[in-house]
Amino acid sequence: MLDHMGITVADFAASKAFYERALAPLGYGPVMEVTPEMSGSDARYLGFGANGKPDFWIGAGAGMPVTHDGLHIAFSARSRVAVDAFHQAALAAGARDNGAPGLRPHYHPNYYGAFVIDPNGHNIEAVCHLPESDS
Repeated sequence: MLDHMGITVADFAASKAFYERALAPLGYGPVMEVTPEMSGSDARYLGFGANGKPDFWIGAGAGMPVTHDGLHIAFSARSRVAVDAFHQAALAAGARDNGAPGLRPHYHPNYYGAFVIDPNGHNIEAVCHLPESDS
């Protein structure tokens, strides 16, 4: 349903460093950067993704307020091990724990997720929907 999404961040450099570290265990990395020269303003953007397609964007610039009331983003993980690695990497990169890796059977029996609060206050999750034997 969704092609891509973006969030505004308060500190572009810090958020870039955070997401590079936190998303690497999930197989996502920087794919495309839009500089102020390219945007024609002071705004800059960085798209993260896999296989050359940016799916998740961060952006900063004048007139781009950081809002995070109720914002929650869940990234798909290929395995439970990747969820664990995301959580460890995000905490090491400066996130706050918002739910250790584990099963969340109230969603469904194989829902394995981990939650962190990023440097901008956003609730970020990695989730694997596969049974343990398949992940």
